[in-house]
Amino acid sequence: MEFKHISVLLKETVDGLDVKKDGIYVDGTLGGGGHAAELCSRLSEKGLLIGIDRDIDALNAASAALEKYSCRKIFVQDNYSNIINILEKLNIDSIDGAMLDLGVSSFQLDNPDRGFSYMQNAALDMRMNRNDEITAEDIVNDYSAEELTAIIREYGEERWASRIADFIVRRRRDKRIKTTSELVDVIKAAVPAAARRDGPHPAKRTFQAIRIEVNDELGQLKKAATDFVKVLSSEGRLSVITFHSLEDRIVKETFSEYVNPCTCPPGLPVCVCGNKPLLKKITKKPVTAGKKELEENPRSRSAKLRVVEKI
Repeated sequence: MEFKHISVLLKETVDGLDVKKDGIYVDGTLGGGGHAAELCSRLSEKGLLIGIDRDIDALNAASAALEKYSCRKIFVQDNYSNIINILEKLNIDSIDGAMLDLGVSSFQLDNPDRGFSYMQNAALDMRMNRNDEITAEDIVNDYSAEELTAIIREYGEERWASRIADFIVRRRRDKRIKTTSELVDVIKAAVPAAARRDGPHPAKRTFQAIRIEVNDELGQLKKAATDFVKVLSSEGRLSVITFHSLEDRIVKETFSEYVNPCTCPPGLPVCVCGNKPLLKKITKKPVTAGKKELEENPRSRSAKLRVVEKI
Protein backbone atom coordinates (compact mmCIF):
# COMPACT_ATOMS: atom_id res chain seq x y z
CA MET A 1 0.00 0.00 0.00
CA GLU A 2 1.30 3.43 -0.94
CA PHE A 3 2.12 5.71 2.01
CA LYS A 4 -0.25 8.67 1.73
CA HIS A 5 -0.59 11.31 4.41
CA ILE A 6 -1.78 14.88 4.04
CA SER A 7 0.40 16.97 6.34
CA VAL A 8 -1.63 19.13 8.71
CA LEU A 9 -0.66 22.79 9.30
CA LEU A 10 2.34 22.20 7.04
CA LYS A 11 3.60 25.72 6.41
CA GLU A 12 2.69 26.96 9.89
CA THR A 13 4.63 24.14 11.56
CA VAL A 14 7.83 24.66 9.56
CA ASP A 15 7.55 28.46 9.59
CA GLY A 16 7.39 28.21 13.37
CA LEU A 17 10.88 26.67 13.44
CA ASP A 18 12.48 29.79 11.86
CA VAL A 19 14.74 27.40 9.94
CA LYS A 20 18.49 28.09 9.77
CA LYS A 21 19.69 26.70 6.45
CA ASP A 22 22.77 24.97 7.90
CA GLY A 23 21.01 23.82 11.07
CA ILE A 24 20.25 20.44 12.63
CA TYR A 25 16.55 19.56 12.83
CA VAL A 26 14.56 16.58 14.07
CA ASP A 27 11.22 15.32 12.79
CA GLY A 28 10.25 13.02 15.64
CA THR A 29 7.14 11.67 13.89
CA LEU A 30 8.39 11.36 10.33
CA GLY A 31 5.37 9.59 8.84
CA GLY A 32 5.33 9.92 5.05
CA GLY A 33 7.77 12.83 5.23
CA GLY A 34 5.41 15.70 4.39
CA HIS A 35 6.59 18.09 7.08
CA ALA A 36 10.15 16.87 6.59
CA ALA A 37 10.02 17.65 2.85
CA GLU A 38 9.01 21.24 3.58
CA LEU A 39 11.84 21.47 6.11
CA CYS A 40 14.41 19.91 3.77
CA SER A 41 13.47 22.39 1.04
CA ARG A 42 14.74 25.14 3.37
CA LEU A 43 18.03 23.42 4.33
CA SER A 44 21.37 23.70 2.53
CA GLU A 45 23.68 20.76 1.78
CA LYS A 46 25.24 21.34 5.20
CA GLY A 47 21.86 21.19 6.95
CA LEU A 48 20.81 17.94 8.63
CA LEU A 49 17.42 16.30 9.05
CA ILE A 50 17.09 13.51 11.59
CA GLY A 51 13.85 11.63 10.84
CA ILE A 52 12.48 9.37 13.58
CA ASP A 53 9.52 6.99 13.40
CA ARG A 54 8.45 3.78 15.10
CA ASP A 55 6.99 2.49 11.85
CA ILE A 56 9.48 0.96 9.39
CA ASP A 57 6.96 1.45 6.54
CA ALA A 58 6.95 5.18 7.28
CA LEU A 59 10.75 5.37 7.33
CA ASN A 60 11.05 3.54 4.01
CA ALA A 61 8.42 5.75 2.36
CA ALA A 62 9.91 8.97 3.73
CA SER A 63 13.50 8.14 2.80
CA ALA A 64 12.38 7.56 -0.80
CA ALA A 65 10.28 10.75 -0.86
CA LEU A 66 13.13 12.88 0.52
CA GLU A 67 15.86 11.62 -1.81
CA LYS A 68 15.52 14.64 -4.09
CA TYR A 69 16.57 17.09 -1.36
CA SER A 70 20.26 17.93 -1.03
CA CYS A 71 20.51 18.27 2.75
CA ARG A 72 22.03 15.53 4.88
CA LYS A 73 19.55 12.99 6.27
CA ILE A 74 19.61 10.35 8.99
CA PHE A 75 16.67 7.98 9.50
CA VAL A 76 16.11 6.24 12.83
CA GLN A 77 13.53 3.59 13.75
CA ASP A 78 12.79 4.43 17.36
CA ASN A 79 10.34 6.25 19.59
CA TYR A 80 10.70 10.03 19.57
CA SER A 81 10.65 9.95 23.39
CA ASN A 82 14.16 8.43 23.22
CA ILE A 83 15.53 11.63 21.68
CA ILE A 84 18.35 12.08 24.21
CA ASN A 85 19.64 8.54 23.61
CA ILE A 86 19.22 8.88 19.81
CA LEU A 87 21.31 12.07 19.71
CA GLU A 88 23.96 10.58 21.99
CA LYS A 89 24.42 7.66 19.57
CA LEU A 90 24.79 10.19 16.73
CA ASN A 91 27.31 12.27 18.77
CA ILE A 92 25.06 15.33 18.50
CA ASP A 93 24.94 17.61 21.55
CA SER A 94 22.05 19.89 20.59
CA ILE A 95 19.62 20.67 17.78
CA ASP A 96 18.29 23.88 16.22
CA GLY A 97 14.71 22.72 16.12
CA ALA A 98 12.25 19.84 16.13
CA MET A 99 8.67 19.07 15.18
CA LEU A 100 6.19 16.48 16.39
CA ASP A 101 2.94 15.61 14.58
CA LEU A 102 1.22 13.40 17.13
CA GLY A 103 -1.29 10.59 16.82
CA VAL A 104 -1.90 8.07 14.09
CA SER A 105 -1.07 8.80 10.44
CA SER A 106 -3.54 8.66 7.55
CA PHE A 107 -1.54 5.76 6.12
CA GLN A 108 -1.89 3.75 9.31
CA LEU A 109 -5.61 4.55 9.57
CA ASP A 110 -6.31 3.75 5.93
CA ASN A 111 -4.24 0.54 5.81
CA PRO A 112 -6.70 -2.19 6.84
CA ASP A 113 -3.86 -4.55 7.84
CA ARG A 114 -2.87 -2.32 10.75
CA GLY A 115 -6.15 -2.58 12.68
CA PHE A 116 -6.37 1.12 13.61
CA SER A 117 -9.67 1.86 11.90
CA TYR A 118 -13.18 1.07 13.09
CA MET A 119 -14.32 1.55 9.48
CA GLN A 120 -12.44 -1.47 8.04
CA ASN A 121 -12.30 -5.07 9.25
CA ALA A 122 -8.87 -6.31 10.30
CA ALA A 123 -7.02 -8.10 13.06
CA LEU A 124 -6.98 -6.06 16.29
CA ASP A 125 -3.39 -4.80 16.14
CA MET A 126 -2.91 -0.98 16.40
CA ARG A 127 0.86 -1.18 16.99
CA MET A 128 2.80 1.73 15.48
CA ASN A 129 5.91 -0.44 15.72
CA ARG A 130 4.97 -3.95 14.69
CA ASN A 131 7.92 -5.32 16.69
CA ASP A 132 6.20 -4.28 19.94
CA GLU A 133 4.74 -7.19 21.89
CA ILE A 134 1.35 -5.94 23.08
CA THR A 135 -1.48 -5.60 20.54
CA ALA A 136 -5.00 -4.23 20.79
CA GLU A 137 -6.25 -7.83 20.88
CA ASP A 138 -4.24 -8.45 24.07
CA ILE A 139 -5.73 -5.38 25.77
CA VAL A 140 -9.31 -6.11 24.72
CA ASN A 141 -9.15 -9.73 25.85
CA ASP A 142 -6.77 -9.67 28.82
CA TYR A 143 -7.47 -6.41 30.69
CA SER A 144 -9.97 -6.55 33.55
CA ALA A 145 -13.28 -4.72 33.31
CA GLU A 146 -11.89 -2.09 35.70
CA GLU A 147 -8.74 -1.58 33.61
CA LEU A 148 -10.75 -1.32 30.39
CA THR A 149 -13.14 1.15 31.98
CA ALA A 150 -10.23 3.30 33.18
CA ILE A 151 -8.47 3.57 29.80
CA ILE A 152 -11.69 4.03 27.77
CA ARG A 153 -12.85 6.76 30.17
CA GLU A 154 -9.47 8.53 30.49
CA TYR A 155 -7.96 8.13 27.02
CA GLY A 156 -11.21 8.05 25.06
CA GLU A 157 -13.15 10.49 27.21
CA GLU A 158 -16.07 8.12 26.64
CA ARG A 159 -19.14 8.56 28.87
CA TRP A 160 -20.22 4.94 28.28
CA ALA A 161 -16.81 3.50 29.28
CA SER A 162 -18.06 1.25 32.08
CA ARG A 163 -20.89 -0.17 29.97
CA ILE A 164 -18.57 -0.79 26.98
CA ALA A 165 -16.03 -2.55 29.23
CA ASP A 166 -18.77 -4.77 30.70
CA PHE A 167 -20.04 -5.71 27.23
CA ILE A 168 -16.47 -6.54 26.10
CA VAL A 169 -15.90 -8.80 29.11
CA ARG A 170 -19.22 -10.57 28.55
CA ARG A 171 -18.58 -11.12 24.83
CA ARG A 172 -15.05 -12.47 25.31
CA ARG A 173 -16.32 -15.14 27.73
CA ASP A 174 -17.87 -16.85 24.69
CA LYS A 175 -14.86 -16.38 22.42
CA ARG A 176 -11.81 -14.16 22.07
CA ILE A 177 -12.45 -10.83 20.30
CA LYS A 178 -9.95 -10.84 17.43
CA THR A 179 -11.08 -8.34 14.79
CA THR A 180 -11.99 -4.65 14.59
CA SER A 181 -15.48 -5.53 13.32
CA GLU A 182 -16.13 -7.80 16.29
CA LEU A 183 -15.10 -5.01 18.65
CA VAL A 184 -17.23 -2.45 16.80
CA ASP A 185 -20.26 -4.76 17.15
CA VAL A 186 -19.70 -5.01 20.90
CA ILE A 187 -19.38 -1.22 21.25
CA LYS A 188 -22.51 -0.59 19.19
CA ALA A 189 -24.43 -3.01 21.39
CA ALA A 190 -23.14 -1.26 24.53
CA VAL A 191 -23.85 2.35 23.51
CA PRO A 192 -27.58 3.18 23.78
CA ALA A 193 -29.35 3.83 20.48
CA ALA A 194 -30.15 7.46 21.36
CA ALA A 195 -26.45 8.15 22.01
CA ARG A 196 -25.46 6.46 18.72
CA ARG A 197 -27.67 8.81 16.69
CA ASP A 198 -25.74 11.97 17.59
CA GLY A 199 -22.03 12.77 17.41
CA PRO A 200 -19.17 10.71 16.00
CA HIS A 201 -19.06 6.98 15.27
CA PRO A 202 -19.82 5.11 18.53
CA ALA A 203 -16.49 3.23 18.34
CA LYS A 204 -14.30 6.29 17.72
CA ARG A 205 -13.44 7.10 21.33
CA THR A 206 -12.88 3.50 22.39
CA PHE A 207 -10.58 2.81 19.44
CA GLN A 208 -8.62 5.98 20.27
CA ALA A 209 -8.29 4.85 23.89
CA ILE A 210 -7.05 1.37 23.01
CA ARG A 211 -4.59 2.75 20.45
CA ILE A 212 -3.16 5.17 23.02
CA GLU A 213 -2.76 2.33 25.52
CA VAL A 214 -1.14 -0.04 22.98
CA ASN A 215 1.47 2.56 22.04
CA ASP A 216 1.80 4.31 25.45
CA GLU A 217 1.29 7.56 23.55
CA LEU A 218 0.66 9.86 26.51
CA GLY A 219 3.47 8.43 28.62
CA GLN A 220 5.90 8.86 25.73
CA LEU A 221 4.65 12.40 25.09
CA LYS A 222 5.18 13.47 28.73
CA LYS A 223 8.79 12.27 28.56
CA ALA A 224 9.42 13.75 25.12
CA ALA A 225 7.96 17.17 25.92
CA THR A 226 10.64 17.53 28.59
CA ASP A 227 13.53 15.83 26.80
CA PHE A 228 13.14 17.77 23.54
CA VAL A 229 13.43 21.01 25.50
CA LYS A 230 16.69 19.72 27.02
CA VAL A 231 18.31 19.04 23.63
CA LEU A 232 17.33 22.34 22.00
CA SER A 233 20.18 24.81 21.52
CA SER A 234 19.77 28.45 22.54
CA GLU A 235 17.05 29.99 20.31
CA GLY A 236 16.14 26.50 19.11
CA ARG A 237 12.43 25.96 18.49
CA LEU A 238 9.94 23.15 18.96
CA SER A 239 6.68 22.81 16.97
CA VAL A 240 4.11 20.33 18.28
CA ILE A 241 0.78 19.39 16.65
CA THR A 242 -1.78 17.67 18.86
CA PHE A 243 -5.11 16.14 17.88
CA HIS A 244 -7.04 15.71 21.10
CA SER A 245 -7.37 17.44 24.45
CA LEU A 246 -5.28 14.92 26.41
CA GLU A 247 -2.23 15.47 24.18
CA ASP A 248 -2.73 19.21 24.09
CA ARG A 249 -3.00 19.43 27.88
CA ILE A 250 0.34 17.63 28.35
CA VAL A 251 2.09 19.89 25.83
CA LYS A 252 0.49 23.07 27.17
CA GLU A 253 1.27 22.28 30.82
CA THR A 254 4.86 21.19 30.12
CA PHE A 255 5.58 24.31 28.10
CA SER A 256 3.96 26.52 30.75
CA GLU A 257 6.23 25.09 33.45
CA TYR A 258 9.27 26.16 31.41
CA VAL A 259 7.80 29.53 30.39
CA ASN A 260 6.84 30.45 33.95
CA PRO A 261 8.78 28.28 36.43
CA CYS A 262 8.37 30.68 39.37
CA THR A 263 7.20 28.87 42.52
CA CYS A 264 6.84 31.97 44.73
CA PRO A 265 3.53 32.61 46.55
CA PRO A 266 1.23 34.86 44.44
CA GLY A 267 1.39 37.78 46.92
CA LEU A 268 5.15 38.39 46.74
CA PRO A 269 6.09 41.65 44.97
CA VAL A 270 9.28 40.16 43.47
CA CYS A 271 10.41 36.62 42.61
CA VAL A 272 12.73 35.10 45.23
CA CYS A 273 12.71 31.43 44.15
CA GLY A 274 15.36 32.09 41.50
CA ASN A 275 13.74 29.93 38.83
CA LYS A 276 14.39 31.49 35.42
CA PRO A 277 12.24 30.87 32.32
CA LEU A 278 13.75 28.34 29.93
CA LEU A 279 11.23 28.82 27.10
CA LYS A 280 9.21 31.58 25.52
CA LYS A 281 5.99 31.06 23.59
CA ILE A 282 6.10 31.82 19.87
CA THR A 283 2.39 31.02 19.51
CA LYS A 284 0.43 32.81 22.24
CA LYS A 285 -2.61 30.68 21.39
CA PRO A 286 -2.60 27.35 19.54
CA VAL A 287 -2.69 27.67 15.74
CA THR A 288 -5.58 25.84 14.04
CA ALA A 289 -6.39 24.99 10.43
CA GLY A 290 -7.94 27.63 8.19
CA LYS A 291 -11.10 27.23 6.11
CA LYS A 292 -9.27 26.04 2.97
CA GLU A 293 -7.32 23.35 4.82
CA LEU A 294 -10.43 22.18 6.67
CA GLU A 295 -12.21 21.70 3.33
CA GLU A 296 -9.27 19.83 1.79
CA ASN A 297 -8.40 17.71 4.83
CA PRO A 298 -11.20 17.07 7.37
CA ARG A 299 -8.68 15.37 9.69
CA SER A 300 -7.15 18.78 10.36
CA ARG A 301 -10.23 20.00 12.24
CA SER A 302 -8.97 18.96 15.68
CA ALA A 303 -5.30 19.89 15.11
CA LYS A 304 -3.61 22.44 17.38
CA LEU A 305 -0.08 23.73 16.85
CA ARG A 306 2.04 25.13 19.67
CA VAL A 307 5.53 26.56 19.10
CA VAL A 308 8.12 27.50 21.75
CA GLU A 309 11.69 28.82 21.67
CA LYS A 310 14.48 28.05 24.11
CA ILE A 311 15.87 31.16 25.81
